[in-house]
Amino acid sequence: MTKKGWISISVIFFVLIIDQLLKIHIKTTPLSPLHNLFFIDFVENNGMAFGVELPGVGGKYVLTSFRLVASFVIAYLIRRMIIRKVDTGVLVGFSMILAGALGNIIDSLFYGIIFDYAPLMQGRVVDMLHFHLFHFYWPDWLPWLGGNYFQFFAPIFNIADASITTGIAYLLIFHRKFFKENHF
Repeated sequence: MTKKGWISISVIFFVLIIDQLLKIHIKTTPLSPLHNLFFIDFVENNGMAFGVELPGVGGKYVLTSFRLVASFVIAYLIRRMIIRKVDTGVLVGFSMILAGALGNIIDSLFYGIIFDYAPLMQGRVVDMLHFHLFHFYWPDWLPWLGGNYFQFFAPIFNIADASITTGIAYLLIFHRKFFKENHF
């Protein structure tokens, strides 16, 4: 295997290991000192980003199947990019995206069985990072907003989600040229 292949695999395994260790720790140790940290909460997400769900049991199968297919496509693209000797930075970005996708797939596929609450492909994704930087109630005198609660950055997410987001942002900011030259 080439050096770039090893870098890609290393990024994927590093993110996956950190993601899964933190998820399992947060899920299985409710009185963990980590829960006392400012940015740690425990939520299980049955759907996808921002808690959006596809309806019913069938929706969960569709979502998990889509995640699997998308991951295979990304893995295939990474393999092609390694063969074509694409810039290492591009491979790192795509590897971060794949690692994040795989981290959430593990939750969806197996956590229901491992933690004995659902069949295969019906597990919930464990989220725990919550950067509620500030929150307040809007003053009553403001039209439409008055008295309503506002929380800056309310979503709760996990390492896998952060890896996907960081990988995409990294590629869009630092490697736009790659997409313009169509290296796929």
